[in-house]
Amino acid sequence: MLTLSPPVKAALADNRPVVALESTIITHGMPWPRNAEVALQVEAAVREAGAEPATIAVINGTLHVGLDTAQIEALAQAKGVAKLSRADMAVCIAQGRTGATTVAATMIAAHRAGICVFATGGIGGVHRGAEHSFDISADLQELAQTPVTVVAAGAKAILDLPKTLEVLETLGVPVIAYGQAALPAFWSCDSGIKAPLRMDSPSEIARAHVARAELGLPGGQLVTNPIPTRAEIAKAEMDPIIATATADAMRHGIAGKALTPYLLQRIYELTGGRSLEANIALVENNARLAAAIARELTEIAG
Repeated sequence: MLTLSPPVKAALADNRPVVALESTIITHGMPWPRNAEVALQVEAAVREAGAEPATIAVINGTLHVGLDTAQIEALAQAKGVAKLSRADMAVCIAQGRTGATTVAATMIAAHRAGICVFATGGIGGVHRGAEHSFDISADLQELAQTPVTVVAAGAKAILDLPKTLEVLETLGVPVIAYGQAALPAFWSCDSGIKAPLRMDSPSEIARAHVARAELGLPGGQLVTNPIPTRAEIAKAEMDPIIATATADAMRHGIAGKALTPYLLQRIYELTGGRSLEANIALVENNARLAAAIARELTEIAG
């Protein structure tokens, strides 16, 4: 059911740092061939920062932890790839299908493989209007029960960020801002919301991960890493763009799993492509921080 790539298997056997990477950015995030190029860029950023990347996906019913270049390029061109979370990953495997892993599914696979750190762009959360739609991402529950440290540029800014933070606090998920007091908002460094926790070094974050395990606390921790300032789109500029995209989605009756891809595509159009370039910059930045945390964890493990 689960296959480790030779480089990932060797790194884990040798207690070398490994960073998990999701695959929905390949299949649902951007068009070919940019999707493959970015996936390989993010893997390169992990390697340059001293860790082994492990991109995760289900391919023909097998859960792969670590993909080679040919597999990434094939996935990037595949049609009808499922978008997998906790609810449907096992079904995809049972039916021998191909699926890309969201944050929740990637966390499950990473933990099963023995990988403690995962880098992504932004987590899912509470959608705007969730008091009517009840549209809340499974990512939040996964953070509460699967012991993986997730490095992201916050929750996706298309979401209701205050409500997302409230749910995470209710679930007991540590939400840590890296190097600043404010929570980042994906494309923007500052969401205007004060972070519950702040840490300024990868070693602190690694020690907190280990301490949670030693205390017997379930779940992981969310490390919110601000996008590099050179690449950010300020919140004041993004807010009206997000509002327009959200109104467009409502007008077209788009909801559920189709909502986030639609909003990201519409925002790409409204920003003239700037949102995608910012997304790429923040994912690479998160990959580098995740690699640093993974290095610290291997040092602690000895």
